[in-house]
Amino acid sequence: MKPSFVTIDRHPGRSTQSIGLALALGTDPDLIHEPSVGVVGTKGDSQCYLGVQSKVDAIHAQLKSRIGTDPGQLKLRLVQPEFTIATSDGIRNGTREMRYSLIGREVTNDALCEHLSATGLAGTIAVVACDKPPVGTLAALLEHNLPSIIMSDGPIHPGKDPQTGEALDIVSAYQVASHPDAAHRHHIACHACPGYGSCGGMFTYNTMQTFIGVVGMQPLHMVAPPSDDPRRVNEFAAELVDHLANLMKNDLKPRDIVVRDSIRNAMIVSMAIGGSTNVVLHGPEIARAAGFADFWKDVMTPGEFNYLSQHVVPVLTDARPYGKYSMVDIDQIGGVQVIVRELLDAGLLNGSVLTCTGETLAAQVERLGAKRADGRVVYPVEKPYKPTGGLRMLGGNLSPDFSAILKLAGVEGGLENNLFRGRACVFEGEQGLLTALDKTPERFQNNDIIIVRYEGPSGAPGMPEMLDPTSRITTLCRERNIVVALMTDARFSGGSVGLVIGHVGPEAALGGPIALVEDGDEIVADLNINELNCTALRDPAVHAKRKAAWEKAVAANGGIHPNCGIADTRLLHRARTSAVPATRGGGLHPNREVWVRAPRKAERQDFVLRNKHRPEWNKSF
Repeated sequence: MKPSFVTIDRHPGRSTQSIGLALALGTDPDLIHEPSVGVVGTKGDSQCYLGVQSKVDAIHAQLKSRIGTDPGQLKLRLVQPEFTIATSDGIRNGTREMRYSLIGREVTNDALCEHLSATGLAGTIAVVACDKPPVGTLAALLEHNLPSIIMSDGPIHPGKDPQTGEALDIVSAYQVASHPDAAHRHHIACHACPGYGSCGGMFTYNTMQTFIGVVGMQPLHMVAPPSDDPRRVNEFAAELVDHLANLMKNDLKPRDIVVRDSIRNAMIVSMAIGGSTNVVLHGPEIARAAGFADFWKDVMTPGEFNYLSQHVVPVLTDARPYGKYSMVDIDQIGGVQVIVRELLDAGLLNGSVLTCTGETLAAQVERLGAKRADGRVVYPVEKPYKPTGGLRMLGGNLSPDFSAILKLAGVEGGLENNLFRGRACVFEGEQGLLTALDKTPERFQNNDIIIVRYEGPSGAPGMPEMLDPTSRITTLCRERNIVVALMTDARFSGGSVGLVIGHVGPEAALGGPIALVEDGDEIVADLNINELNCTALRDPAVHAKRKAAWEKAVAANGGIHPNCGIADTRLLHRARTSAVPATRGGGLHPNREVWVRAPRKAERQDFVLRNKHRPEWNKSF
């Protein structure tokens, strides 16, 4: 098949700037009508992004050195690097600016889509960092659907407390926010994040970089090395150009790689690493861009997700925030390919799916010579770190969308016999909770369940994550040896631990049941049946009375509940009016319908495990 590359025609008016650019870049003007290649990256206001520029420059230099008309060179047109902008989740958590974090994923998608499509890039290498830009970048590459490859910039090294020798990271700093000694708080802040690179634990960044590697769009051995590893500007830059040239030669596109079973593989690995709850927001968005209209129907059902997590996929990593080690430690014992090998050998992944290296997943792991689990940082499947997967989805009368997500790997108490029963303590937004945690922490008692609402995709707007309050609650619970849970229609950082349940939907701004909970209501989270229920709302009369009061408040406020956040910029207004539910990824899509480019039928390449080891699965799904 002839590659569907976009070229510039030979009209002199349209050629002149391309000639000028070629001369400015030091490339051959005779190549301006050949298919184009280039590098893209992300920039932002934190150290997460500081390492990106050097990698982009190294890859651009490699491309330039390989392009030309001599035998063995690549006859391609080189374009200058392009950068998208991004928000720092770590700096913005706990502030109203955090509303722009998830929206930043959409901005990255839009900006990169404009660059890819308008430039007509026939081959792209992307360098990504932080939480949301990698997902927005992958979505844009899938929509563009011409040969592409990704490299995550890499994590930061752990910090170290010079007084105690304790390993530190950004979560360490958030968890001392309520410490009474200002000097101690400053001491931890000064030592938690040395150097540069993205957050080092198994937080959202490393969850999604692992996801992108397993889904096939990033070479596995490039996921875990730290940002300052010299391989990233030396060997990896040259390897990426080799891989892109091969992808272009064979016309292997992102949608040939990101298929149903590769997405399933990536979700299973996310369970096995005790990954961030954000993966169930980003997975549906990646699936949409890959052509699947509904992740939870076309790729994996909520029931199957829970079956996998409860009965099949254990947690293999002793990683922060629930364990001891960082991604740098995982790199030192062999990288994420160690985890993938363990799961492949156990029959839990489909190794036959293609990857950006041109190999199948199994062949890539074999070529890399992936080591066996060391039993300290990464555990084998037969003797895992935790016996069940790290994530669980909940339905029930508080989550009729079956959207509520709990990070089991991070639960430190309160789920004896898989059951939590608590009293509702309601806050109409995150800021009210932060004020209470600052000024009246004694008000929170054992078995309270804090409700934070009107912080969903439409209500906030923007669905901020809540690392600040969850960290304070975790510290409070540890100090007083109590359990305080939290439930919200917003989301959490991958660094959040404790009994925290997010993405409860429908969200309060749309009249979901979470909007009807009152102080003192009994809330029951039952993981035996995977339900989240409010006992009072079981009574139809109570439900009807509270819903009528909610609708009256909305009608009196021009159709928007008065507890919703103010949408005072065009971006926030866009989120208010076009955000889709968490089950669809929480993204911004016109008329709340998930736009799917060239929809595809779901592939049905079932896992080895389904066919050989667990035939009873087919009875359930």
